[in-house]
Amino acid sequence: MSVAQLASGRAPKAAIRAAQKDWMFVTALAVFGAIALAAAIGPWIAPYDPTELYAGDVNGVVSAEHPFGTDDVGRDILSRVLSGARASVVAPVFVVILSTVAGASLALLAAWFGGALRGTIARVVDVIFAIPGLVLAVLAVAMFGKGLVAPVIALSIAYIPVVARLTQTAASRELGKPYIAALRVQGVSSLAICFKHLVPALVPVVAAQMAVGFGYAMLDLAAISFLGLGEQPPAADWGSMIASGQAGILAGAPEQSLFPAILVVLTVLSVSIIGARVTTWAEEKER
Repeated sequence: MSVAQLASGRAPKAAIRAAQKDWMFVTALAVFGAIALAAAIGPWIAPYDPTELYAGDVNGVVSAEHPFGTDDVGRDILSRVLSGARASVVAPVFVVILSTVAGASLALLAAWFGGALRGTIARVVDVIFAIPGLVLAVLAVAMFGKGLVAPVIALSIAYIPVVARLTQTAASRELGKPYIAALRVQGVSSLAICFKHLVPALVPVVAAQMAVGFGYAMLDLAAISFLGLGEQPPAADWGSMIASGQAGILAGAPEQSLFPAILVVLTVLSVSIIGARVTTWAEEKER
């Protein structure tokens, strides 16, 4: 069965059984699902107002009333973690979607038409690739102000080259296969070949890259918030919570930094495992 058939949803039963037996994949899927659910409904299930001061003792330890303890001004850490999950998880999703749409579109144009257009796109991609994403995000904040909007747009631009190069390589390889030539001989239109055959064949590769890109985007955005350039107080964000909890670590109360840091690591790790498995299955089916 071809990659196109796999991408279109007709995955063989053997692959499904393999996924079910892969405990790391299942665990990663469950962890990411739980974190995504928390991001979706977190603000409504938080036990306290995440901005309410002195909900408990300052730097309070874990207790029945405050399962994650309280921070340096007495706010409930669990409530702030749940409230901050939306910004911490959704913002990287936007980065991945924007960079994937732009990068994949440029790659398809370059692979399909080639020639001067391919060279021009390659030069543009090289220029963007030369600028570190984190530096571009900091520059965007300096120009447009603090918050997550500017860093999200900047990182989306910075991630375009990676998506474009990977997609172009895969598209060029796919276009060189005999079935593409056969479709052209049969008189199938270029548009039909592209959207009915080429794009579905690229879905597993692009999906795997999206998973990897999500992890990098989440770390970069957490770093931006850690520097105080992302979500601004009193709004909650995992990166800013880690930064605010540094004094607590020295005072023997690491909860404010510990719990959001663990969640960042778990999210990135689970998405990376999912992406790695998707890549492996796509390569196996392509063989």
